[in-house]
Amino acid sequence: MKKTILLLGSGELGKEFVIALQRLGQHVVACDSYEGAPAMQVADAHEVFDMLDGDALSRAVEKHNPDFIVPEIEAIRTERLYELEKQGVKIVPSAKAVNYTMNRKAIRDLAAKDLGIKTAPYSYATSAQELIDAVNTIGVPCVVKPLMSSSGKGQSTVKRFEDAKAAWDYAVEGSRGDVTEVIVEGFIKFDSEITLLTVTQDDGPTLFCAPIGHRQERGDYQESWQPAVVSETDLKTAQDMADKVTQALGGSGIWGVEFFLAPDGVYFSELSPRPHDTGMATLAQTQNLNEFELHARAILGIPIPKIDQLRPGASAVVLADRNSKDFHFDGFQNLGEEKTDVKLFGKPTTRPYRRMGVGLAYGETGDSIESIVAKAKSVAESVKIIYND
Repeated sequence: MKKTILLLGSGELGKEFVIALQRLGQHVVACDSYEGAPAMQVADAHEVFDMLDGDALSRAVEKHNPDFIVPEIEAIRTERLYELEKQGVKIVPSAKAVNYTMNRKAIRDLAAKDLGIKTAPYSYATSAQELIDAVNTIGVPCVVKPLMSSSGKGQSTVKRFEDAKAAWDYAVEGSRGDVTEVIVEGFIKFDSEITLLTVTQDDGPTLFCAPIGHRQERGDYQESWQPAVVSETDLKTAQDMADKVTQALGGSGIWGVEFFLAPDGVYFSELSPRPHDTGMATLAQTQNLNEFELHARAILGIPIPKIDQLRPGASAVVLADRNSKDFHFDGFQNLGEEKTDVKLFGKPTTRPYRRMGVGLAYGETGDSIESIVAKAKSVAESVKIIYND
């Protein structure tokens, strides 16, 4: 059962996914817009091209004749995926899922309007004036996000009406792809936010990992931990919502479904049809299969009878603070604490706030999650980026 997988986007999540596929004997072609991307370092072959270039994507497909196309980033010429799916290439999890989730407008309307899932009040804007009007309608504080972006790029909280124009400029600057439109969301006074990793299978039940908690800055996660504390009622509500939206989109694989937990219930936030950055916590062996192994097995049709939560664990990001092409890492002599680990991604350049790795920590059942998160942060802080230029 050796398949050829064309991976569109080759960042740190893609790298761990390729490792999982390699351990199952698969052939992986990693694609990205720059040479030396993390997943390319462990793949069988690679291609460098802009994934918004539909013709370049078609040439890569013709060259490698993949059994599966697995998108890892948002900025993809998604209409070509519909065409390729009709030609018999398996799009993971499905062309519809990729198309809907690459654009916040499509997935939000599906959840709120078509499926009746509880979300924050929202509106769209295609110009600075429309954004100002939307902010006036929804009120402040509110959150402004590009329809297409990742890792918090272009996302900001508008706390004063006069900040709306600046939020528009920032959102357009951080937008990916060629869509110039934003979503304005009413601010939810939530107690916590979680990611519910959800696994759909062609010939098996939908499975849920233990919920993952996380803390964000600038719209990007800084630490994540598993399991998060969630009431049975809220967890069941979140699972029902995740099941509805993933079934509506179709296909097999892992999904990162994000929720706000508020005093008045659970709110659906966003969904990614692939491994989720907060799921890096599963690299601390919190489960019998980490999120990347689950994704690989689900798309290949290898049965997953059960996901076992083995122990609590956490991840914390290692961040760069400047632009550089010449750097190295130091501080490993400080990583002597038990039940910890570190993963460096192998990115060839740095920039402010770019994730370069994660510190990991785990504990035993009954250990406080706060202490485990603190250990993961200590590991991340021990790793130093030394700039040579």
